[in-house]
Amino acid sequence: MNDTTETNIAILFQKPVKAALSMLPCLFFLYVNAVMLFALLRKPLLLESPRYLLFGHLLLTESLQILFTMLLYIFAVTMVRMISYVCIIFTLLASVTVKMSPLNLAVMSLERYVAVCFPLRHADIATSRSTRVAVAVMWTVASLDSFTHLFLFVSLENTGFTLHGFCYRQNVYRLQIYSTINKAFTIVYFILVGIIIIYTYIAIMITAKSASSHVGNTTKAGKTVLLHLFQLCVCLASTLFTMIESSSTWTINPAMIVHVRYALFLGLIIFPKCLSPLIYGLRDYTFRQVFKYYFTFGLKTAAKTSPKC
Repeated sequence: MNDTTETNIAILFQKPVKAALSMLPCLFFLYVNAVMLFALLRKPLLLESPRYLLFGHLLLTESLQILFTMLLYIFAVTMVRMISYVCIIFTLLASVTVKMSPLNLAVMSLERYVAVCFPLRHADIATSRSTRVAVAVMWTVASLDSFTHLFLFVSLENTGFTLHGFCYRQNVYRLQIYSTINKAFTIVYFILVGIIIIYTYIAIMITAKSASSHVGNTTKAGKTVLLHLFQLCVCLASTLFTMIESSSTWTINPAMIVHVRYALFLGLIIFPKCLSPLIYGLRDYTFRQVFKYYFTFGLKTAAKTSPKC
């Protein structure tokens, strides 16, 4: 009896600690992303460049993904019960933002590929209009999976029910066809994005070896695309989270499963979403100066916006 009481007390104590460890990094990086987006909006000259426009779109989608992840985590911790249609809205938005990350990385790699391999045509190909068209295509492609699930749910079930557990994809889409379609879309997404990023990296490296000038810029572009490949691997790990943390795959003590799931949640879901501002925003000298100015409220540095894209 005493052991049970101590266990319950430990669980009650661990919940706020775990919630704090999860939410504090999310809130901090949401603030960092908000400052970066504000800095971009305050410097229209930067938004005229497709590179910074795509970076701003990446910040927006990553921030939305963190926000929806926080909400779903809070719903799970507080044991909020909701009807299926409300949960579908949250999971649909979360799923779309998850798919956006690899697609955005692929388009950013293509932009660097055009800039390095076709420098004379870059200004004609990578325009603000073509970038906005690419963003619209990304949202359309990323939504295919979620809206297919929604169409099948309305067609096959067409009934609202109160979830027995917390809001989770598997608790809403309970038929096997949903899992099959999700796996098919995920495989196609990552194969296509992986091919694009690997191809652009190889092409940029070949150009770097054959170029007699601008080798520094070319090498930097290659490193940027290599970082895109690294983030793609992180996105893949995040997507496989539901398969890794499935309780049916574990043979350890059930009490440990909760801690393992939480560690995977932090390592594969929360912290990877905080990499974008550090990897991309702070590596760029021009944007770094603008970011420092707004992050410190203009107290420590002055913004320098000499374009060096």
